Amino acid sequence: MSTQARTSSNKVTINTLRKLYNTDEKITAVTAYDFTMARMLDSAGVDIILVGDSLGMVVQGEKTTLPVTIEHMLYHTSCVTKGVERAHVMVDMPFMSYQSSFDLAVENAGKLVKAGAQSVKLEGGEEITELIWYLNKIGIPVMAHIGLKPQSIHSMGGYKIQGKSKTDADTIIEEAKLMEEADAFALLLEGIPLEVAQEITNSVSIPTIGISSGPHCSGQILVSYDLLGANPDFKPKFVKQYTNLNETVTQAVASYCQDVKSGQFPAEHNSFHQNLVMVKTGSQ
Repeated sequence: MSTQARTSSNKVTINTLRKLYNTDEKITAVTAYDFTMARMLDSAGVDIILVGDSLGMVVQGEKTTLPVTIEHMLYHTSCVTKGVERAHVMVDMPFMSYQSSFDLAVENAGKLVKAGAQSVKLEGGEEITELIWYLNKIGIPVMAHIGLKPQSIHSMGGYKIQGKSKTDADTIIEEAKLMEEADAFALLLEGIPLEVAQEITNSVSIPTIGISSGPHCSGQILVSYDLLGANPDFKPKFVKQYTNLNETVTQAVASYCQDVKSGQFPAEHNSFHQNLVMVKTGSQ
């Protein structure tokens, strides 16, 4: 199936993603947080648009994803879904929106679906298997996020590659199998050595979507601002920048400022004219 064909096809569903996986076609995923970006990504043919809790860092300016709330995610989900016609919309469940109680987790997942999510993504291991199973049974598909888990950044001691040792790798591989058994429809593998990600991909029968986990996953995901080069100070090894949005926008706005100060903008063709109606007075 070509990118052009996918772009003009019907809505991407869980079944669509399974068909891509079963035909060995790589799955593409990118984050979006607003209507305009979502519309552009959708037009480009992205398979999955993730409303990520990474918005805490790239939109809100936070140091981590931890301050993001369910209210934030509901707002941005509503914005994104308005701009999407074809792509599958998946939404992160933020920190403490599902960890404190089973009932709260189900309630919040339901709110995200009502806001437009087609699936949700949960970070965790064995402790979330029952929740994944239940959400799936009530009609809410779940992608499980393993490896480097940003919501567990404090216990992990920072943003570090996970699974470098044999013991740690075995733990992640076991988590992957548990997620599959719990009926997760896919796995997000973050910050895992490519050898471990390849072993997971080969040992499960559901798609693996990688970020900083090498080329052997069933698909890849990147933060939209990262692949577009919006932040000149953030150039990690695992990101490929496909354009320099920071430079493009900076130059464009600088040109605008110069035109305004020099009087070149707005020009006459950017302006509107008054329609003068001649009123006759006196006798003819």
